[in-house]
Amino acid sequence: MIQKTTRPRGRPRSFDELEALEKATQVFWSKGYDGVTIDDLVAGMGVGRPSLYAVFGDKRTLFLRVLKAYAEKKGALAAKAIFSPQPLRDSLASFLRHIVESTTEEGSAVGCLLVCVAPLVDDAEVRQFLQDGAAATVALLERRFRDGISAGEIPSDFPVAARASQVIDLVNGLTMRAKMGMARKTLLRDAEEAADLVLLPRGTSHGPSGSARKARRPRARPG
Repeated sequence: MIQKTTRPRGRPRSFDELEALEKATQVFWSKGYDGVTIDDLVAGMGVGRPSLYAVFGDKRTLFLRVLKAYAEKKGALAAKAIFSPQPLRDSLASFLRHIVESTTEEGSAVGCLLVCVAPLVDDAEVRQFLQDGAAATVALLERRFRDGISAGEIPSDFPVAARASQVIDLVNGLTMRAKMGMARKTLLRDAEEAADLVLLPRGTSHGPSGSARKARRPRARPG
């Protein structure tokens, strides 16, 4: 009696898919999207060209997958920092410190793939992905600010939407300064100060208030 045996379809993968994806992230990060070739990816990921196409698709498809995996990982860590069980000011400072620490992490490329590489890619789907990601982060920050209003930490007229957008601008600024080589110690200090700036009440400025400016105006001399 002859027994039928089922042969495995194709060769088993000789690489870890998640590890290869992480290596692809570093390749795109170091060379930029336009500067990366398939040969670069084959060498950097440690996979054969047929396996690369079969598992990850072409360069564009792979880059989108890299972006999504990177954003998911970073987004989870950012949300954890934003909603840490601390007062609002400390949560915000923790979030901004996290940005600095992740963009200056030893052994990794300086900066952020979403800020320093992806915006330079001329692709509508990539641009939409970045816009959606920024909007999601803004929504998280708005939610945290509203929690702060409910807890009485900030006034009810706090400009939630505007300040959430400003935090994104601060994140991008800190990230680009890290990319430019600014010292981590300096960036961490600035992140702490930025948290205080964001939480200033509506209409507050660093300069003299309107009443103070009026008080210092020279009085008219009697005629």
